[in-house]
Amino acid sequence: MTNWRERQLTRREIVATTLAGIAAAGLPDWYANAANASVRAESDALPATYGANNQLNVAGIGMGGSKGGYRRGLDMTTWASQKPGVKIVAVCDIDQKHLEEAASRFGPDCAKYHDFREVLKRKDIDAVVIGTPDHWHAIVASAALRAGKHVYCEKPLTLTIDEGKQLVRVAHNSKKIFQVGSQQRSDAKFRMACELVRNGRVGKLQNVKANLPTAPKGGPFMPEPVPADLDWKMWLGPAPEADYLFNRTHGNFRWWLDYSGGMMTDWGAHHNDIAQWGMGMDGSGPLSVEAVGQGGIIGTNCYDVFPDFSVTYKYPNEMTLTTSNKGENGVEFIGDAGSIFVSRGVIRASNEKLLTDPLPANAVKLYESNDHMDNFINGVRTNTPTICPAEVGHRSVTVCHLANISLRLGGRHLDWDAKREEFTNSKEANAMLKRQMRGGWRV
Repeated sequence: MTNWRERQLTRREIVATTLAGIAAAGLPDWYANAANASVRAESDALPATYGANNQLNVAGIGMGGSKGGYRRGLDMTTWASQKPGVKIVAVCDIDQKHLEEAASRFGPDCAKYHDFREVLKRKDIDAVVIGTPDHWHAIVASAALRAGKHVYCEKPLTLTIDEGKQLVRVAHNSKKIFQVGSQQRSDAKFRMACELVRNGRVGKLQNVKANLPTAPKGGPFMPEPVPADLDWKMWLGPAPEADYLFNRTHGNFRWWLDYSGGMMTDWGAHHNDIAQWGMGMDGSGPLSVEAVGQGGIIGTNCYDVFPDFSVTYKYPNEMTLTTSNKGENGVEFIGDAGSIFVSRGVIRASNEKLLTDPLPANAVKLYESNDHMDNFINGVRTNTPTICPAEVGHRSVTVCHLANISLRLGGRHLDWDAKREEFTNSKEANAMLKRQMRGGWRV
């Protein structure tokens, strides 16, 4: 990988790369041409070259690595490092092997840290990329904001709805740039689908289907000795005390409710996010939720998320969202005049003309981003909001948390007040909006 110091990228090179990506997306000419024009216009606001005078110092927190196969933090930090004028000056991980692997990728002057709080003390760090397990996201992100850092945080943004409410307040008060890693918002196909729906292309929107994969079942797992290179106490952090199991860590943390929310918060944070975007509900949410599902293996040291589920949300204007682990992975918008299906690399409609007929000049236009990390970096440079700030990420994952609460209560029908962010018909459900944190940790 060419170091940015060795050769500065020009604005022309950056624009050419982005336009090539749009061309490869296979969009209708009318939509691709509009996207091209938007990229060229946006580039006019950027510096002609990126050099030492506008270098951004970035740190990666929660890197992951080759051991265990989960390396989202490392991949996202590497993505940031490839942006012009960005330098990775520090990495942090509680697994020593992952820490060494990450530091070696970013050069001999990249500092290594075990505790993220030490990273945040550095005044020269402008922004952080957070790739920790989910139960740490809100804690690390809020601490970074209070320390004056801009934040790119992987999805799902939070472990609970209460964490999201607190984090949104911290982000607002900090006045720092925040990007949630819901990168489908920076995919032209997803944006096109949502724009078409928002402009009535499928007629009156009646139902949205968000189809997710199925989580694995596993356990019981036998306790194991804690690896010498892992700080297990710090890994658990605010979560309950637990035996060390390899299957609790790395990517498998997703299948334990103490650390994540299964496929509902993993892929659901992506597809429910797009569903809300297309419905025009970014700042709100459903009126009610009712779920049916089947949990994993019951017992000690077993995955405890819900692999099988079907969740029905009622929204204003007689719209319904159905989220399940059945059907083709993706999001389908169904109206009284047709339907549009979108997934990664795919967009199709019940009638091809729904896609090929251009929208009128006065059509509703959604926020346009064609590179999620670029959108964050440029937001930091120009002090402009990102396509997925903390409020949007919070509202999207709230939809997922509502489903898990209903599932944990045996499929109970729950009425939701999106403005007050509380249930109106269940004290038991309201008690599940937050979880107790150990060790004095807080958002």
